[in-house]
Amino acid sequence: MSATPQSQSAHLFRTSVLELILTTVLLFGVTTIVRFVVGRSPISRAIPQIHFELIIVGALVAMLLAGLIISRPGKISGGHMNPAISLAMWRFGVFPADGLAPYITAQLLGSVLGVLAARAAWGPVVEQPPVLYAVIQPAPVWSAAPLFAVELLGMGVIVFAVGYFMSNPRLAPLVPWLVGVLIGLGIALLGTKTGGSLNPARQFGPAVVSGRTAELWVFLVAPMVGAELGARLLHAFQERRKVLTHRLCGTHADGRRLDAGSGEAGPIANPGA
Repeated sequence: MSATPQSQSAHLFRTSVLELILTTVLLFGVTTIVRFVVGRSPISRAIPQIHFELIIVGALVAMLLAGLIISRPGKISGGHMNPAISLAMWRFGVFPADGLAPYITAQLLGSVLGVLAARAAWGPVVEQPPVLYAVIQPAPVWSAAPLFAVELLGMGVIVFAVGYFMSNPRLAPLVPWLVGVLIGLGIALLGTKTGGSLNPARQFGPAVVSGRTAELWVFLVAPMVGAELGARLLHAFQERRKVLTHRLCGTHADGRRLDAGSGEAGPIANPGA
């Protein structure tokens, strides 16, 4: 029995609210991690080298991101927390087109709320250097063009890898850790160069709250283009195999493995909804 338009709208509203909450927690966590690892703290005094600090930041963000994806709200909404991931899921045919605007709006708003919550929790130190609301600041030698290329390429790789894993029921449960590891590596390897955002929502809140929006358009547009290209490349690479779900936890909404039944539960899983 198909869901009614009213139930579909109600479900989309609930899942969008969950995306807002998840992204708020993500940015609160990211800003908090930066505050205590890079900002003035016993950790930064014990490990003053920025390269080692970024390794710690990357590892902590990876665990936070994976934890949010496999949380109950993450299992229900899909745990995207990234407009580029939502776009990719639509391009893969497992996420409805009318879910894009609500999800992306929720993710960007959650980004702002998460940063503001961190400022309220930790005080003025969050708005002062070197924390600066955890805003990403590329190295001065990086102009807009190479920065765009790196963000595009990085997101393209992530989308391709996620789509490949999510087209295989055995690999799909590993996606939370795959996403966490790839984002963590991006932070550790690119942190002193491009900043390693790889998520429009990661930079949106910090940039808006701090007022440092000069290159924000690159961090918003490049990952979206990378997601589109990554999705197209995956389609070309495996014409007969399809992505099975928009949920990054790699299960049905009720927690069943993808090979435990056909189809997804919930009206949002229908790309034609």
